[in-house]
Amino acid sequence: MAVAAQARPLNVDATIAELKALFGDRVSTAHAVREQHGKDISYHEAHLPDAVVFAESTEEVQQIVQLCARHKTPIIPFGTGTSLEGHISAPNGGISLDVSRMNRILQVNEADLDVVVQPGVTRKQLNEYLRATGLFFPIDPGADASIGGMTSTRASGTNAVRYGTMRENVLSLQVVTPDGRIMQLGRRSRKSSAGYDLVKLFVGSEGTLGVITEITLRLYGTPESMVAATCAFDSLEGAVNTVIQTIQSGIPVARIELMDTYTVDTVNQYSKLTLPQKNLLLLEFHGTEAGTREQAEMVQAIAAEHGGGDFAWTNQAEERSKMWQARHDAAWAAKAYKPGWGMWATDVCVPISKLAECILETQKDIQANGLYAPIVGHVGDGNFHLTMMVDPNDPTYLPKAEALNDRMVARAQNLGGTCTGEHGVGIGKIKYLYAEHGEAMSLMRAIKKAIDPDNIMNPGKIIGPIN
Repeated sequence: MAVAAQARPLNVDATIAELKALFGDRVSTAHAVREQHGKDISYHEAHLPDAVVFAESTEEVQQIVQLCARHKTPIIPFGTGTSLEGHISAPNGGISLDVSRMNRILQVNEADLDVVVQPGVTRKQLNEYLRATGLFFPIDPGADASIGGMTSTRASGTNAVRYGTMRENVLSLQVVTPDGRIMQLGRRSRKSSAGYDLVKLFVGSEGTLGVITEITLRLYGTPESMVAATCAFDSLEGAVNTVIQTIQSGIPVARIELMDTYTVDTVNQYSKLTLPQKNLLLLEFHGTEAGTREQAEMVQAIAAEHGGGDFAWTNQAEERSKMWQARHDAAWAAKAYKPGWGMWATDVCVPISKLAECILETQKDIQANGLYAPIVGHVGDGNFHLTMMVDPNDPTYLPKAEALNDRMVARAQNLGGTCTGEHGVGIGKIKYLYAEHGEAMSLMRAIKKAIDPDNIMNPGKIIGPIN
């Protein structure tokens, strides 16, 4: 999409000149580099920063923030650029602060099941490093996102039903605040009642309160047995009701994912699979060999009550990996199915008892409006996604997709849910926050203004203008 015209921030040229004096060729004003840092993988319009600076240490981040604070130049933290709601765009211009080179794993505490990493470490890099220890980090949003970005957006993914989200798995943080101070938030201990929980304040703050420079994460022992399974349903309702009963029965599934028939069709073509051409649940069970077998059999029995068949399961690592990679590639499969179309991925999350109602009403809405929007979901925790494909040759298509998204969000909020389970707010979902949080938005704005009075940290995201 075209880049919107924007006024250059005051003093940005002076900021760039000083940055170049400090960091040399690690500061780029090249259009291609700025373009890469001004557009994530969402449909949202690109807004380019005025320059990109590549930091390599906490001390360098501090220098950059202090310099920008002095000139009141906007700062947009950047990890890998895989966000979905325009988080990394620069609608006010400014400096994109790329921390991807801060990619060291600093300390693994095997006895305490935790690890300290820099923000540029990616989830795949971390788990490869941990492989020999018998430990792993379970949060898996699909893309090989950076840990800093995952922390900033409060990411979750396929394993969240058992292991939680980033919110539950970040123990402590080191951050550089908008005035350039380095602060340690939280401790490595598994619990504390000492003061405000500033760690949770920064987890999910999307770079609007400061720059995260170190993260301490919980780790887990690699299970003795991991079993993956698929189960096919003629009706979407049967699949969703199986999920609800499984969760309500307390069966400790590690993953329970939904793909509707449209998604299965595109995934089969894109990933060269032969999954049953029906509504499909993909499951994974962790534990002992006997425990995973028992869990699989219990879910199979529940599924049978709701019309589930073709139940197949495997403990072969290669087959499991192939299945989950196909699930992670579902959005790209939809894009390949509609070449030349735009991709708009969106999500909501509802209480588990309301999941069937929300998904089925959304499915009816998609069909009634003649849209192509495959449904997938981390349905074990009530979270589902639409991969809405937008026809660029039909001027009525995007407005219809936007209206569909508005109705889906309103539906979820009316059922006690949220406008986003894991994609975050960025610029894409600001308009829904007031309906969700009401007067609490004034408290969020007060916190933002107290910590970042000049509004230099990722301005225009989550709460919009603060003045």
